[in-house]
Amino acid sequence: MHFQQITKDSVFDAVIVANGDYPTAQIPCAIVSRAHYLCCCDMAGITVLGHGLMPQAIVGDGDSMPRAYLPAIEDIFHQIDEQDDNDLTKATRFVMKQGMRRIAYIGATGKREDHTLANIALMVTYYRDFGLQPTMITDYGWFVVTEGNASFDTFPGQQVSIFNVSCQLLQSDGLKWPLYPFKELWQGTLNEATSTKVHIKSDGIFTAYFTFETKSGKI
Repeated sequence: MHFQQITKDSVFDAVIVANGDYPTAQIPCAIVSRAHYLCCCDMAGITVLGHGLMPQAIVGDGDSMPRAYLPAIEDIFHQIDEQDDNDLTKATRFVMKQGMRRIAYIGATGKREDHTLANIALMVTYYRDFGLQPTMITDYGWFVVTEGNASFDTFPGQQVSIFNVSCQLLQSDGLKWPLYPFKELWQGTLNEATSTKVHIKSDGIFTAYFTFETKSGKI
């Protein structure tokens, strides 16, 4: 599997906006504004409307949705009352039914730390159990989930973190510190790309995080 850098021109089947911190950086804002299909989690839909954008769908249980907004969004609001899944997963299942597989998640971090951790962890579920290619994009970088052998476009000095999910074999080329099959999630964090490509060899699933800038903030 080969992964290109995420840029403002990156294209996804769908973009899902969650009700965390709305993006302020150029790249995630551009991806939201240019989305082919924009789906929002509950109150995030009102935030998106406030930024002058019209989503194709707003999905959730409606628990955070002010009643006064419902008449204005009744044609695009899809209420799902079951509580086994959170709104992010409800929105994911909804776009899956439209045949979409490559999905960007934006606004899924910030505000509550427990929600942030849960949403990052859900990327593995969406990849492993739903068969999706999820990408979580923040103001600072992006997360992707993959398995086996993978290559990534990088730039020297780009900050990289690797989170081992199920690998017994984990090796790398192009990182400052070679990978190994970490036992703890924190052990693969705060690495750095040394060239324009990073190659990872594995026998299981891992999550990778890449920053938009170098540690110094310059590219």
